[in-house]
Amino acid sequence: MEFCDECGSMMKADDGTWVCASCGFEKPRGDADEFVVTDDQEAGEVIESSDESSLPETDAQCPECGNDRAYWYLQQIRSADESETRFFICTECEHKWREDDH
Repeated sequence: MEFCDECGSMMKADDGTWVCASCGFEKPRGDADEFVVTDDQEAGEVIESSDESSLPETDAQCPECGNDRAYWYLQQIRSADESETRFFICTECEHKWREDDH
């Protein structure tokens, strides 16, 4: 991980250089620097469901089909000092939605 010398933001690797997404500052990436490119966090939120789900069920109104039962789980998707986000999966149509505490 590399941080910008100008503004302190995290930099991204682009070919042979580090590029700051905030201010555009660039600097060469050394030969010994290794990095791992990861997918967005949203991709990790996908859960496959089936008739025999191991997730707990609760009373929740599906916004798609109106069913009143859903599987649910919690996931920390924001910073650690903020509350977790509740995710629901309809037991009928398997529509997925989330509920944030704001």
